[in-house]
Amino acid sequence: MPLLDHLFAEHPRSVGETYFQHMASAFSFGSRMMVAGCACLMHGLFPFLFVKTGSSTVRHLHDEMITHRSRLRAAPEWADHGAYI
Repeated sequence: MPLLDHLFAEHPRSVGETYFQHMASAFSFGSRMMVAGCACLMHGLFPFLFVKTGSSTVRHLHDEMITHRSRLRAAPEWADHGAYI
């Protein structure tokens, strides 16, 4: 079981999430990226469609993942937490 715990829980734990919380977050991000990717492909064919969809999706996803995620959750226990605030 330690191998399974390592494979399935180490990374979610490192970002302060359970396995299922991390799965939900990854599915949410992935589905939004797929929709934005389709919009970008359509934009390539029809430049007048989805003019800002790709860039605004990337901005929103970055904001959600980086800016709003607690730096303390993702910081290693040994780190100086003052540097992450």
